[in-house]
Amino acid sequence: MASYTKFLSIKRLIIWVVMAITSLTLILSSGVHLYSQISTYQQTLERVVTTFAEMTALGALEPIMRDDGLDEEHNLEMLVASKVIENVHIYKVIEQSSLDFFASYNKAGIAPVKAQFDQINTLSQPTVSASAIEIIRPIRNGEDVVGYVYLRASADILDNLIIQSIVSTVSVVLICLLICFFLTLRLQRAVTAPINDLVKLVQRISRQRDYSSRAELYGIKEMDVFGAAFNNMLQRTQAHMERQTEAEAQQVQLNLSLEGKVQQRTMALKEANNELIQTLEKLHQFQRQMVQNEKMASLGDMVAGVAHEVNTPIGLGVTASTMMLDRLSDVRKSFEDKTLKASSLEKFIAEGEENLNIIYRNLNRAAELISSFKQVAVDQSLENNRVFSFSRLMDEILMSMRPKLKKIKHQINVHCADNVVIESKAGPINQIMINLIMNSIIHGFEFVDKGVIDITIKFVDDAEICIEFTDNGKGISEQMQPRIFDPFVTTKRGQGGSGLGMHLVYNLVTQALNGSISIVSEEGKGVLFRILFPIKKVDIDKVDTDSFG
Repeated sequence: MASYTKFLSIKRLIIWVVMAITSLTLILSSGVHLYSQISTYQQTLERVVTTFAEMTALGALEPIMRDDGLDEEHNLEMLVASKVIENVHIYKVIEQSSLDFFASYNKAGIAPVKAQFDQINTLSQPTVSASAIEIIRPIRNGEDVVGYVYLRASADILDNLIIQSIVSTVSVVLICLLICFFLTLRLQRAVTAPINDLVKLVQRISRQRDYSSRAELYGIKEMDVFGAAFNNMLQRTQAHMERQTEAEAQQVQLNLSLEGKVQQRTMALKEANNELIQTLEKLHQFQRQMVQNEKMASLGDMVAGVAHEVNTPIGLGVTASTMMLDRLSDVRKSFEDKTLKASSLEKFIAEGEENLNIIYRNLNRAAELISSFKQVAVDQSLENNRVFSFSRLMDEILMSMRPKLKKIKHQINVHCADNVVIESKAGPINQIMINLIMNSIIHGFEFVDKGVIDITIKFVDDAEICIEFTDNGKGISEQMQPRIFDPFVTTKRGQGGSGLGMHLVYNLVTQALNGSISIVSEEGKGVLFRILFPIKKVDIDKVDTDSFG
C-alpha cells in the first residue's frame, strides 16, 4: 500500500502529466513538420530532375533529326556538372513506333543501366526507388514524338537531407524536453512544498493530538484558502475537545448517580417480565383451551345434527310399527270372532308388507347415519394410524354432515379413485375436511345461492398425498391471506365467528399429519387450499376392503 501511495504522489503526478503533455505535443508537431519538410525535399528534387529531363529533350531534338548520335553524346557530356544525374539514355523512334538506342551518358564511377524501352509509360512521372529517381520524357518535333529521354538521378542527396532533418528535429525535441523537465521540477517544488508541510502538520497532530498548532500561509491562493479552512477546523476541534473533556467529567458524576437508578429500574423490569411471562403462559393455555373447545363444539354440533337426522327415520318406523300393531289387533279380533274375511286378510298382508318396508328402510337409514357418525366420532377422538379408503372416508364425512348440508343448495364434488387406500390418521383428516367445508359454506358462499366445492385427492408419490380443496365463492382478500391461519382471525367478528377454524386446520395439518397447507385465492374468484402430508400407500389387492371403517 505504501509503494502504491508513493507512486501516486503529487510530485510524480505533476512531473508525469506535464512531461507527457509536452512530449506528446513536441512529437506531434515535430512529426508534422518533419513530414512536411521531407515532402518538400522530395518534390524539389523531382522538379529538378523533371527540369533536367525537359532540357535534355529539347537539346536532343536537332541531333535526332540529323541522326547524329555522336553530337548528342558530346552534348550530354555537359551533364557532368550536375551532382545528381547518373545515367541518361536517348531513344529514337524508328519505323512502326519501335525504339532504338541513340545516345547515352553515364556519370564517372556509375555503372551503365540497360535500356528502359518497356518503361516508357510507367516512368512518365518522376519515380523514386530505393536509391534513385527515374523519369522518361518524350522528344517532340511539333506534334510528333521522335524520341524519348530516360534520366536516372541519385536519391542520396534526398536521403542526406532527410537524415539531417530527423537529427535536427530530434535534437530540438530533446532540448525542449530537458528544459520542460527542469521547469516542471521547479513547479512541483513550488506546489508540493506547502502540501508536504501541511501533511507533516496533520501527521503530528494525529500522533500528539495537539490541536493548538496552525498551518502556515505561503502566498498561493488555493493553498492559503485551504490552510485557512484547516486552521478554522483545528480551532473548532480544539474547542470541541475542551467541551468534551468537561462533558466527560460531568458524565462520570452523572454515571455515579445513575447506577442506583439503573439497579432500581432493573429490579422493576425483572418483576414486570415475570408478570408478562405468567400472563403469556395463561394466554397460551387459554388459546389451547379455545382450540379444544372449538373441536368439541364442532363435534357437539355434529351430534345435534345427527340426532335430529336420526329422529326422522326412527319416528317413521315407530309410526309404521304402531299402525301395524293396530291392524294386527283388528285381524286377531276378527279371527277370534270368526268374522275374518279373505279380503280383510289380504288387505292386512298388503299393509303389513308396506309398513315393514317402511320400517326397514328407515331403520336402515338410521343405522347408516349412526355408523357414519360413530366412525367420525371415533376418528376425531383417536389419532392412531389406521388403513382406510379415502373415498369411503369422504362418504362417511359427507353423510355425517348431511343434517347441515341438506338445508343448502351448494354442490360438493369429490374426485377420488377407489384404489386410494392409505395408512394414516383419519381423525385429523375428518376435522380438516369438516372445517374447510363449513368455512366455505359460512364465509365463501355468504352471498352465493348455489356454490360448488371440488375436493380432489391424488397421490404425489408412494409416500405423499395431495388434497386440493376449491370453491367458487367470494375468495379471500390479499390483506387477509397472510393471516388466514392465525388464531382469532375472522371476518365474522361479533356474528358467531371464533376465528379458530382455519387455525385448527393449520395445526392439524402441520402437527398431527406432519404436512403443509398453502392457499391461492383472488377476491371474487374463489379459493384453493392445497394440503400435502406424508402417508403410507397400501395396495388395495392385499387388504380386506370389508375391514375398512
